[in-house]
Amino acid sequence: MIADSTFEEQLALAQADSRDMKRTVIALRTELEHAHAEIQAVTARVNQANAAEISQLRTTVGALREELERARVEREKAIQQERVAASQEIQMLKATAAALREELEQSRAERNHAVQQERVAGHNEMAQLKATAQALRDELQKAHADTDNAVRMALVGAQGEIAQLRQTVAGLRESLELAQIDKTNAISRERALAADEVTQLQGTIQNLRDQIDSTRHSS
Repeated sequence: MIADSTFEEQLALAQADSRDMKRTVIALRTELEHAHAEIQAVTARVNQANAAEISQLRTTVGALREELERARVEREKAIQQERVAASQEIQMLKATAAALREELEQSRAERNHAVQQERVAGHNEMAQLKATAQALRDELQKAHADTDNAVRMALVGAQGEIAQLRQTVAGLRESLELAQIDKTNAISRERALAADEVTQLQGTIQNLRDQIDSTRHSS
């Protein structure tokens, strides 16, 4: 009887231990399931956060790409505008240089025409003076011829008239020399003025070329 009682007690204890073990296993399974559920929830939240961040980063990358493309377009547009402006300025400078060349050519033509006119006027004046001198010589010869018949009768008057005529001829010769000197001086002044104007125009054209070169180097 004592042995049976002990066996039953041991069996009861074993069964109690078995029940405790089952409850412990169930509790551990429940806790494990809660842990799995919590892990899945955390993983879902992390994945959702990562997906949101990735979406935001993609949106940011797209916006940055659009901004970069827009910046490139604006830069290309600005470069094109600068090129157009530089081209227009170059064309304007070329037109200015061409106008200055035309003005220089016109000035040279006008100077040559003025010098030619001065030469013609000098030649005409010389011809007139020669004609006057020849007329005076003819008149003097005529006077000599007229006085030959009355040299003794009008010697004093003839000598006075001859002296006056000689003085007139000398004065005319002096006037001719002065006119030639004035003509030479006028032509020299015209040449000096033309040379100065040519120098100034060459300096202006050189400045324009320097500005064009500077504009090309800066563009």
